[in-house]
Amino acid sequence: MSKLTYGTTDSAEAMRLEHEYGAHNYHPLPVVLAKGRGIYLWDPEGNRYLDFLSAYGAVNQGHCHPKIVQACLDQAKILTLTSRAFFANNLGVWEKFITEFFGFEMVLPMNTGAEAVETAIKLARRWGYVKKNIPDNQAQIVTCAGNFHGRTTTIIGFSTDPDCKAGFGPFTPGFLSIPYNDPAALETLLKEKGKTIAGFLVEPLQGEAGVAVPDDGYMKKVSEICEKYNVLLIADEIQSGLARTGRMLCCEWDDVQPDVLILGKALTGGIIPMSAVLASKDIMLTIKPGEHGSTYGGNPLACEIAIAALRVLRDEKLAENADKMGEIFRTGLGKIESPLIELIRGRGLMNAMIIKPQGGIEAWDVCLALKDQGLLAKPTHRHIIRFTPPCIINEKQINESLGMIKAAFATLNEKIQQPVT
Repeated sequence: MSKLTYGTTDSAEAMRLEHEYGAHNYHPLPVVLAKGRGIYLWDPEGNRYLDFLSAYGAVNQGHCHPKIVQACLDQAKILTLTSRAFFANNLGVWEKFITEFFGFEMVLPMNTGAEAVETAIKLARRWGYVKKNIPDNQAQIVTCAGNFHGRTTTIIGFSTDPDCKAGFGPFTPGFLSIPYNDPAALETLLKEKGKTIAGFLVEPLQGEAGVAVPDDGYMKKVSEICEKYNVLLIADEIQSGLARTGRMLCCEWDDVQPDVLILGKALTGGIIPMSAVLASKDIMLTIKPGEHGSTYGGNPLACEIAIAALRVLRDEKLAENADKMGEIFRTGLGKIESPLIELIRGRGLMNAMIIKPQGGIEAWDVCLALKDQGLLAKPTHRHIIRFTPPCIINEKQINESLGMIKAAFATLNEKIQQPVT
């Protein structure tokens, strides 16, 4: 066994155990993580890495933020779970806090992002029947090509990614798809079928699609179209929200408040799963007691952690920091020379590098080279690398990361130029 700095299991054994006893539904980068603090991660042997994935945006506040950890420890000693069969003394406090924080009237707490999306879908359908008078079992939801909203059977059914859905059917009916970043396509569809359409489910910035940034004003235009045809605008801000793109919510770039807002991931700073759906009373109260719920949804432990996590985002001005650091990061990436780099795009600290595969090198190989330099990132769709460090990152750390990325590409450039033997 290798000499250990953290934990009792070395990297080789940890990977072996996962491979033997865990389902093979992920293809992790070959690095084992044993400790996290701020923007850094360490493996069991004590090697330090810069985290440029942030658990897919769940640790915007950084790993083990002391204020969030303290809130967890304090509440864990008192009460962790009651179920919703009873009132809890801090659930209403959290509900008031988060609704006022984002300017909504009511909130419905769940656990994971996929659960929150499923909740929003049910809420939109119920509103469609009760408020819009859509005939029974005819309500439809419009989604976008390239979307990623989770992994439940219903959600993958309206995915356009064959890897998500092949071999998992049959799927839930009632979903229509249009191109992303195309308000005209939405209006054309609503003009034709708007009477039976309850909602438009959209990511203000598509994450899994490779940080697809829509045109300026996109969310404003689709908001106006939805209002025109009496369709709910449902914004999935699970990845793009909570300071990630340089605003507290990505919708704020277009000065839009959706009818239904979906949050998750960084809502608890990576400490415990929690998600939330926010809406008006007119929408939320269409669901009655016994019609939707979750044993863990809105549990006392998560409520205290979530309040602390949102306060960190606000008090430490992490949206403003993400905006500033993102500009510096994209400028720096643009100066790196490599035939492998096709395009840089992003907003705030949600950025992507489009790779032009050649010489047998794809995005995965680039991520391996980055790991060797001490920076962790993951590919999406084989030719795209996401760079999403915690929003607490500072300029010195940004420059440190740029040095690592530059060094990785220098090594890869040499490999491309080497003659094939």
